[in-house]
Amino acid sequence: MALSGGRVSGSHSMDKSITLPPDEIFRNLENAKRFAIDIGGSLTKLAYYSTVQHKVAKVRSFDHSAKETDGDPLYEISVQEEITARLHFIKFENAYIETCLDFIKDHLVNTETKVIKATGGGAYKFKDLIEKKLKLKVDKEDEMTCLIKGCNFVLKNIPHEAFVYAKHADSEFRFQNTHPDIFPYLLINIGSGVSIVKVESEDKFERIGGSSIGGGTFWGLGALLTKTKRFDELLQLASKGQHNNVDMLVKDIYGGAYGSLGLTGDLIASSFGKSATTDKEFSKEDMAKSLLHMISNDIGQLACLYAKLHNLTRVYFGGFFIRGHPVTMHTITYSINFFTKGEVQALFLRHEGYLGAIGAFLKGAEEDNPNQYSWGENYAGSSGLMSVSPELNPVQRARSGTFDMLEMDRLERQLVNLPLLQDATSYIPDTMDLTEDALALKRAVASQKDQPEAAERAEKFRQKYRHKLQTLRHQPFAYGSLTVRSLLDTREHCLNEFNFPDPYSKIKQKENDMALKYYLKVVKALEELSWEQRQFILVKGLLAGNVFDWGAKAVSDVLESDPEFGFEQAKQQLQERPWLVDSYNQWIERMKGPPHKCALFFVDNSGIDIILGVFPFIRELMIRGTEVVLASNSGPALNDVTNTGPTPNQKAPSVSQEQTHFQAALKEDRLALVQSGSSSPCLDLSRLDKVLATVVRERGTDLVIIEGMGRAIHTNYYARLSCESLKLAVIKNSWLAERLGGKIFSVVFKYEVPLKTHGEH
Repeated sequence: MALSGGRVSGSHSMDKSITLPPDEIFRNLENAKRFAIDIGGSLTKLAYYSTVQHKVAKVRSFDHSAKETDGDPLYEISVQEEITARLHFIKFENAYIETCLDFIKDHLVNTETKVIKATGGGAYKFKDLIEKKLKLKVDKEDEMTCLIKGCNFVLKNIPHEAFVYAKHADSEFRFQNTHPDIFPYLLINIGSGVSIVKVESEDKFERIGGSSIGGGTFWGLGALLTKTKRFDELLQLASKGQHNNVDMLVKDIYGGAYGSLGLTGDLIASSFGKSATTDKEFSKEDMAKSLLHMISNDIGQLACLYAKLHNLTRVYFGGFFIRGHPVTMHTITYSINFFTKGEVQALFLRHEGYLGAIGAFLKGAEEDNPNQYSWGENYAGSSGLMSVSPELNPVQRARSGTFDMLEMDRLERQLVNLPLLQDATSYIPDTMDLTEDALALKRAVASQKDQPEAAERAEKFRQKYRHKLQTLRHQPFAYGSLTVRSLLDTREHCLNEFNFPDPYSKIKQKENDMALKYYLKVVKALEELSWEQRQFILVKGLLAGNVFDWGAKAVSDVLESDPEFGFEQAKQQLQERPWLVDSYNQWIERMKGPPHKCALFFVDNSGIDIILGVFPFIRELMIRGTEVVLASNSGPALNDVTNTGPTPNQKAPSVSQEQTHFQAALKEDRLALVQSGSSSPCLDLSRLDKVLATVVRERGTDLVIIEGMGRAIHTNYYARLSCESLKLAVIKNSWLAERLGGKIFSVVFKYEVPLKTHGEH
């Protein structure tokens, strides 16, 4: 997001008349409460908290006493305003600090804040300016405390925050999954010098070591050797250099490898060793590269020694020296791998530049403790991990005139791991990475026909989403791994921003009405079958229901052209057995055995899917004596069921005998309805509502059923659980079908039993 006004061409000085694109950068400033600022040597990071009003789709509760008239919809949605909390973090160059403070002063309507928390070396330097401009008292916070607080916060709340950098691998960035147990870890902060901090818990950390040879050393010596005063330019020189022209290698001393000591020939024996004995000029590039290696190796060795000494395997690197520069991350990674023989991984952070500001903000926000909630990155308002390769153009990078942003939304519930994951630390929700997705806009507008400006908002949404897709095309790692889940989440965040809370609401309403009227016929037909036949038809019903997915182009095309396309036709569309993945025989054998104690069912789509597919299936489980927990989305995504959607007891009086069946189950607690904590068509089992995790534990859940293409195939296809599981879906996308070796409308029915460990009998 370059600033209008920009740079005077050919010169490094900033044009002081720059104008900020304010609505794009300082979003929601009018509702801002509480500020924090982290001012470093060259960059300022500003944090503030705001409240956001947006529309939420809720389902009206049913009045069972009312007499049903034929035309009454059984399922109605009202859109309500909801206020949620958001955190904003903005990073810009110190050259802009006056302009930004002026802008904040002019647009700050009313804030009860009297104090601004500040950290970083520049907080002293700009203290008077801030107090004068904002009329707020600057309250200085300890830099290291802020850094650690910020680090803990991002590691807990942002999936794919930490990554391993592998320069020559297919995917340079390998993102790590969040898991609740982030402690203990080592943080190596490389600023001018190096600080090594051991972090043991939320509030317990100690600086266990450090070094005076850090980023300042690279910059200072680099300036003396190359006459280049600019940090980014030095890195650019280093990326082009050959260090072995300047460094003395093992083979230069011994004529080859030194076998008895296990040293390879191209190992550096002496940094800058050749410059003493060789009588020639060395290139700036080679000297910069040699210097970068020398300092990175030194820091890497220190980090390894401290990690070994304190028995830590998680080592995070941060500080202005790193700043996402590939050449720096590569040299550090190489050094760590070398010294620990691969036992310790060098981890970097996507939002490394914001840690101090986040920590300072948290220090000022302790009265309504942000740590009581879970937070999620809002992809619509975040710049993501920038491609900061210095090769791009060092001059432009040094005075880029760009603002980098991170926004986080408060989630109304705490998110935790599903207790039934076999190994939460190695769980990866996504089945595959990808780089393209198409977009359906029509429905967003159709869901709000009565609002004249809907088309205009839809157009803004389209532009924003396309801009995000452009970002992702050039920087596939902007928000972590690029997967179906991250693309769909980006789309949901953009839709919410322009007030399309539930684009599929009208479709859901119509489908639910149709399905509820048809439900009794389905149950009656099932009751006439033999046990074995019934089990097969129930499974077929689940799969046929799953065909009704407006998020899948192949299906929405059929449904658009033939809205009456029915449940029975869907059953006929299904692939004949054997299915693409077919464990039906094992499942039926298991069903002949004792009933499960409790089944957790992650449901997929509204309408026919849940009413004609899922309800009959769980009814059968309950008749067998199994308790059922139905988990649905907390917020809308595509036409998925939300926690406020139709529940089995929300039937019209005409289905009263069935209604009492489900009502009794709810009343006796054999059936529980809970929200998953997710608002995505995909499912991340490491970020689920804490209440759900408790229910699962308390009920002794021994069967997990995951339904649908997004939840069971795009995510969790390879997830290993510690209890029996059933993953089922109809593949409604030819791209995905091909990848799994099938065709469109292929069936996946995957029943898995966990492998017994040695301790079990």
